[in-house]
Amino acid sequence: MSEAIVIAVSNQKGGVGKTTTTENFAFTLAEHGKRVLMVDFDAQASLTQTQGISQPDNLNHTVYDLMADVINGEETTEEPVMSTGHKNVDLLPANIDLAALETALVTVNRREHVLRMALMRYREQYDYILIDCQPSLGLLTINAWTAADEVLIVSTPQIFSSKGLEQLFGSIRRIQRYTNPRLTVAGVLMTRYTGKSKINREVMTLTEETYGEAVRIFEARIPTSVKVDESHYMCVPIVLYDPKGKVAAAYRAFCREYLGLDGGAAQ
Repeated sequence: MSEAIVIAVSNQKGGVGKTTTTENFAFTLAEHGKRVLMVDFDAQASLTQTQGISQPDNLNHTVYDLMADVINGEETTEEPVMSTGHKNVDLLPANIDLAALETALVTVNRREHVLRMALMRYREQYDYILIDCQPSLGLLTINAWTAADEVLIVSTPQIFSSKGLEQLFGSIRRIQRYTNPRLTVAGVLMTRYTGKSKINREVMTLTEETYGEAVRIFEARIPTSVKVDESHYMCVPIVLYDPKGKVAAAYRAFCREYLGLDGGAAQ
């Protein structure tokens, strides 16, 4: 059995749709028969809450405990991975405890590799492991990139988001140099895209001209829709909440593009 492909869904900027993308990418991969583990790696626990867990701080076992066991050299006795109730998609949840871990990691030997070691036990159980990263470039994000095979950059067609990509690429290059030479960039996925917006179109063109030769810019673009907020409120991924809607169609198109089912390179 081959090992899972680990993908860190990242951007140092908040509000770009990382959590929504992580969830719907997982569920569209599952529609293609892939076994997927979603890892909530943000102390705000948004991904955990999207799965109907309204009080994540009451959870006794999360990704924090898994990493704490690695740091302390202990064997994990309680399994923190939870079923989402949907075939082929599981969740490794998070809560506010994760916020304390970033400070604790500073004094840990090989601190960049703790998440990688914590996830090793799952790599033969799944086809994909998707890590929903926090909106920063701190030690937790460094852990996610060190654990990952690929980084999926989620961005929006806004001028400041586009300019922030250069900082993001610089940080990824440092990880490739110092802690994870196998790390690659899966590509850039644009979310909250409105084709009628002149600014959106111009920023999209600027992004393609600036980075298109160095990194894949996915042709699929995720549109803005109130249905996304509705799906979050109902704790149902948009591809199930509004399966025939434009956002669901865009996420399915992105998944096919990623998998190479529309003429691209297969993963």
